[in-house]
Amino acid sequence: MSATPVPLLDHPGLPADIRLIATDMDGTLLDDAKRIPAGLWPMLAELRRRGVLFSPASGRQYATLARQFADVAEGMVFIAENGTYVVRDGVELSSDVLEPSVPAAIARTVRRLVTDGVDVGAVVCGKRSAYVERTDEAFLAEVRKYYVEHRIVEDVTAVDDDVIKVALFDFGSAEHSTAPALARFAGTHQVVVSGEHWVDVMNRTADKGTALRGLQRALGITPAQTMVFGDYLNDLEMLDAAEWSFAMAGAHPEVVRRARHLAPSNNENGVLRTISRVLGL
Repeated sequence: MSATPVPLLDHPGLPADIRLIATDMDGTLLDDAKRIPAGLWPMLAELRRRGVLFSPASGRQYATLARQFADVAEGMVFIAENGTYVVRDGVELSSDVLEPSVPAAIARTVRRLVTDGVDVGAVVCGKRSAYVERTDEAFLAEVRKYYVEHRIVEDVTAVDDDVIKVALFDFGSAEHSTAPALARFAGTHQVVVSGEHWVDVMNRTADKGTALRGLQRALGITPAQTMVFGDYLNDLEMLDAAEWSFAMAGAHPEVVRRARHLAPSNNENGVLRTISRVLGL
């Protein structure tokens, strides 16, 4: 953690011995149009040749990530659903499932918010699919961006699946509207603002950092051999797990304070440019 992130060009340890790279997707690897930079694909081939594991670490659903990286997914570790579900080659490495009473209580809170005039909807995130009650196209369009496997159901409290997260989409400000309404869950669970319009509720033991540290232990990789990129509050713990931690230009101020370094913005190909600089590609 650094109050003043160190300029990368001033770092004496370049090029670095990196074995693991974990990057957030939205606002970090993807540009604002949600596009993966074209240069990533040849870079992934070179990283694989060098024995460097590249791991997307996102609030997005595993099925969504697997589809985005379908052509290069072999051997890749996906840290999905903000660390609550970690998968490699279709095999679950770890998960952190919510008690059934929790998604039900959150769904009831969302229904009360809607009654009070808040334009919000819940996405109950299971291992097999995501589940929603709202059927309007504006809401479903947002859901489809992150959850390619989703089902519309009459009652999200009655789904038959292992629920690992509940995500709430607020058409206004998630940080100032929906998140405060979830304060009663914050004492026992994580309530994380993961974007301007999204709030995620998970077990207190689940976050991207916990998932990343578990992966480091399993592979014998140290924080000094780990590079991480993030831009929003759900990336904070992941930044703590790496010595080579980067906040994107324009990141949330708390992310900038927590990271050791700054990277160019997601619209300036910041992740790829930084990887090239640090690894001497």
